[in-house]
Amino acid sequence: MTDDTAGWLRDEPVSCEVEQSDLVYSGHVWDVRHDTVRYGDGQIVRDYVQHTGAVAVVALDDEGRMLVLQQYRHPIRARDWELPAGLLDVEGEPPAETAKRELAEEADLVAAEWEPLLSFHTSPGGSDETLHVFLARGLSAAPQVHERTEEEQDIRVEWVAVDDVITAVLAGRVRNGVLALGAFAAAEHLRRAGAAGR
Repeated sequence: MTDDTAGWLRDEPVSCEVEQSDLVYSGHVWDVRHDTVRYGDGQIVRDYVQHTGAVAVVALDDEGRMLVLQQYRHPIRARDWELPAGLLDVEGEPPAETAKRELAEEADLVAAEWEPLLSFHTSPGGSDETLHVFLARGLSAAPQVHERTEEEQDIRVEWVAVDDVITAVLAGRVRNGVLALGAFAAAEHLRRAGAAGR
């Protein structure tokens, strides 16, 4: 691992008085809130998506290839390439357990080795979502194959070298932000682990 000479570089939690918070829209998956917040000498008014949070999985096989899934996403009218992922929508389920469940449900795989890779806010100006990405290795077939419906009914599964995923991201051929961050983080994680082992 490299020395952390910029240890001061971190997000700073701030507790502002929320003077009013209204539920503007209650949705099937998430809600929209309208908040009036005391900030500095004045007020700010913001609308944002109130999100359950989510997880994603960078699954690497023994050849160092990364599992990618392609499925239809209606808001962008495209079948985009993604990581196995899902919402934190089971009450009390820790993110690591959700990640294991999603890998089994979306890719029919289980992993012997799990480690947190990164967590990030997907769109902090418009959503409170935090997404947790896990690295999974030591893969084998899941004991139970899950039935897939809706967008997942024609899901496509491929194994791609991490460098090839990064090349596709940089070329603009794939635009899924979670896939991009996961691929870059996995590549850097592997690079640092290799450097530490030399």
